[in-house]
Amino acid sequence: MKSGITSLILTGVLASASFATFAQTALPETAHAPAVAASSAKHMAGLKAKLKLTADQESAWTVFTTANRPPAPMEHLSPDRADLAKLSTPERIDKMRALRSQHMTERTSAMDKRDEATKAFYVALNADQKKTFDTEHARIGRHHGPNRGKAAEQPSAK
Repeated sequence: MKSGITSLILTGVLASASFATFAQTALPETAHAPAVAASSAKHMAGLKAKLKLTADQESAWTVFTTANRPPAPMEHLSPDRADLAKLSTPERIDKMRALRSQHMTERTSAMDKRDEATKAFYVALNADQKKTFDTEHARIGRHHGPNRGKAAEQPSAK
């Protein structure tokens, strides 16, 4: 009797865990896309005004802003539920692992492109513009969550 109840509980836990996984992958990544794009455009316009770019720097700015647009939704990585339902648990795990790996590879590649575009743009700036850019770019981490960037601003309480 005990092993039957244990098996039932274990099955319920595993089913809940796989439901949570499916629920996470089923959410559209486009829900906040317009707000993110608007915020990014506003930030870039403000940065451009602060940098006071010359006409010679416009092409470098265009490459930089193009590379730093918010990432496109990766809907092609959302598995089809009907296809997943046909798979056994090990096959489903392997499918989800492959999709996660593809997602991480694509995100890493996009981040590398943004990093290289930022470095190339930085080279095109004069000394004063570099100081301004450094100040503005250092603030980026503070926009990603309520506690990010606060460690350097607040003394630790011991």
